[in-house]
Amino acid sequence: MMKTPRYLVKDLYTADPSAHVFNGKIYIYPSHDIESGIPENDNGDHFDMRDYHVFSMEDIDGEVTDHGVALDVKDIPWSGRQLWAPDAACKNGKYYLYFPLKDKNDIFRIGVAVSDKPEGPFIPQSDPIKGSFSIDPAVLEDNETNYYIYFGGLWGGQLQRYRDNKAIENPAFPADDEPALYARVAKLSDDMLEFAEEPRDVVIIDEKGEPLKAGDNDRRYFEGPWMHKYNGKYYFSYSTGDTHKLCYAVGDNPYGPFTYQGVILTPVVGWTTHHSIVEFKGKWYLFHHDSVPSGGKTWLRSIKVVELEYNEDGTIKTIEGGGNQ
Repeated sequence: MMKTPRYLVKDLYTADPSAHVFNGKIYIYPSHDIESGIPENDNGDHFDMRDYHVFSMEDIDGEVTDHGVALDVKDIPWSGRQLWAPDAACKNGKYYLYFPLKDKNDIFRIGVAVSDKPEGPFIPQSDPIKGSFSIDPAVLEDNETNYYIYFGGLWGGQLQRYRDNKAIENPAFPADDEPALYARVAKLSDDMLEFAEEPRDVVIIDEKGEPLKAGDNDRRYFEGPWMHKYNGKYYFSYSTGDTHKLCYAVGDNPYGPFTYQGVILTPVVGWTTHHSIVEFKGKWYLFHHDSVPSGGKTWLRSIKVVELEYNEDGTIKTIEGGGNQ
């Protein structure tokens, strides 16, 4: 049993691991952290990532293969700066890499790049997804026919700049007693390159059926969405950002609403963590990152994996992250 987390990549700093099983192997799509010399700030300018590597493993405790650069910011026609947390999906033998990137006006959009192989290289589309904004795309393949993309992140992720999918003149956060800002979800088009519909709010409710409030920092959504299915239920998991937890909520369909359930991972060393959850050879695993190998530098992170366990009632057993809140 993999009760102790295992670091996966030693020679690069990597973060935000999106793990998928393709062709019987685990493929991991992380960010590639670098030391850019930019001072830390709440906009995340110090997270100045410029390319993606793809990694694969045939066994959870086996060798990790680095397939090299799969996509570089200089090859993306609409690029400005900062390639943040990506995800990938497969449909009809094609592989799609979804990535957030600031355009030439420093506005985050979500782009798509396509490959015939899960490890790439990926060829980017000439423009971002129409109507896309903010960061952290995560794609759910539901019953092999429908694909849903979840996205959104606060602060440097710019989600507070939008209401009803439109940019607002004066970006603002709700008052503490108002509903928290929501992640977004949209069904993807048949060709996987655009939204098939207007993005909808991903509403997280408490045990009384009330939306979580903006001041509920320990439970409300901040960034880093992920969706997986377990025993027919939809598990929406996410980072609480400035309170440094991974939490989850459960619903009956891909759109929600999702009822808050609890904490998957307590705070790690570093500012916060991103994650993915995947089943492989009959067991479930949590991929995430922390900043232990870099001595706590929040912009130089390392991906790791640990086994994830469920209780009989479908709740997830909390994993200790090893950091301080």
